[in-house]
Amino acid sequence: MKKVLLLLLFVSLSACKSKSITNTKVDNKSERTIKGKFIISSVTYPGSDYIKMNSFDIADSKCFIGSEWEFISNNNKGSFTIDNSSCSSFTSPITWYMNKEGNFVMKILNDAKSKKVTEGYILKVADLTETSFQLIDKVNVGGKLVEVVYEFKKN
Repeated sequence: MKKVLLLLLFVSLSACKSKSITNTKVDNKSERTIKGKFIISSVTYPGSDYIKMNSFDIADSKCFIGSEWEFISNNNKGSFTIDNSSCSSFTSPITWYMNKEGNFVMKILNDAKSKKVTEGYILKVADLTETSFQLIDKVNVGGKLVEVVYEFKKN
């Protein structure tokens, strides 16, 4: 009887296995579309004129406007630089990939090896073209999820 219960428990847990948002099935075609150098032309979200929001645990979201990003698609590496006169300068290498579900998965390395960085960011990709795209993050503001939209333009 014990074996039957264990088997049923195992089968029910296996059947409920959820699909991971960090699915590693890479969307190579989309990755090749964004290779190169881009600038964030705008950062928008509801209440952005009144609410200060820290993006990627680095700086105020408005500091990212004008930041330069480089995406290398053949090895999924890159970097970004914030050089805004009203914000502290910041530069960091990144690793990234786009999965088949349309998610952009990124780790900010701060000169650490990718394997040692255990946290990252998952953003939705929208309006992807050869010259622009959007990354959309969902953040909690006052108990409500709002979308933060980072607009990237080819440099």
